[in-house]
Amino acid sequence: MRNLLLLTCLALAFQTQAQRAVWSKEKANAWYADKPWLRGCDFIPSTAINQLEMWQSATFDPTTIDKELGYAEGIGLNCMRVFLHHAAWQQDPNGFKQRVAQYLDIAGKHGITTLFVFFDDCWNETYHTGTQPKPKTGIHNSGWLRDPGKRYYDEPKLVDTLEAYVKDILTTFKHDNRILLWDLYNEPGNSNYGDKSLPLLEKAFQWGREIDPDQPLSAGVWSERLTTLNTYQLHNSDVITYHNYEPAAAHQKCIDTLKPYGRPLLCTEYMARLRNSTFYNIMPILKEQKIAAINWGLVAGKTNTMYAWDTPMPDGKEPKVWFHDIFRPNGTPYDQKEVDFIKSLTTSR
Repeated sequence: MRNLLLLTCLALAFQTQAQRAVWSKEKANAWYADKPWLRGCDFIPSTAINQLEMWQSATFDPTTIDKELGYAEGIGLNCMRVFLHHAAWQQDPNGFKQRVAQYLDIAGKHGITTLFVFFDDCWNETYHTGTQPKPKTGIHNSGWLRDPGKRYYDEPKLVDTLEAYVKDILTTFKHDNRILLWDLYNEPGNSNYGDKSLPLLEKAFQWGREIDPDQPLSAGVWSERLTTLNTYQLHNSDVITYHNYEPAAAHQKCIDTLKPYGRPLLCTEYMARLRNSTFYNIMPILKEQKIAAINWGLVAGKTNTMYAWDTPMPDGKEPKVWFHDIFRPNGTPYDQKEVDFIKSLTTSR
């Protein structure tokens, strides 16, 4: 009996270990092989200043989501990267999941697949549910929220909530073919956290492997300086995602450093016009190499991402050159020639 129990325990341990394994390169490339060239945006409706305003019941705006994803469909975009926030789930788990499902219905109607993001180390370190702040005039992403931010370090018990949140969302949507992949952690180590973000990053991958969704798991590399985090991300992601806001030559160099890993590549942030990362010089490179091209921003709105990261405009005037975004809220392009160029890439083989 004792030997039987030992064998049973070993078998269970092996199953758990197998369940948590990173996809093989062969599985990752087979998953990607039947995908079209993916192109899209980091999306939040123009009526939301941050993730909570997007997802809370009182301010969830399916009408605007539908309209703006229609703009994306109209220029041939087929995927969106969308940030979640645990506080919206914690407030109302079932309602939150219903709104995620409603978003997926809308996106699916427009032929758009979605990458969902769980955690984030960027912008404001604290947050609260309920009414969200108004945009600060002329300041890029003045209301965007980290998740879990400072609270993770101030409230040790929060990790239990985060685990329940990640596992609930993954379990609910693990077989949903409208979801392209799960982006577990946006820019870990940003906001001067550095390697302090590694424990939560490790937990996020552990939780994801335990649920084992049909969709791949990833966390994008974004800074050469964060070598410990980069190593972990690159060796634990099923497919490789990355951010690059540099001009063409530097972006290609980044691609060349990632190709030897032998996995599909998805660029989940690029396009900052003032930094010479544009649709004109980057999008063709990504299309030629079948790398997903996901730029920051679809419609200019409350996030103020038409303004540059480090160049506030206190008078709130529209900048001559937009930093991010493609459309105004009424559907008029920022630059018609640019939109025509995007369509020339999305409508040709």
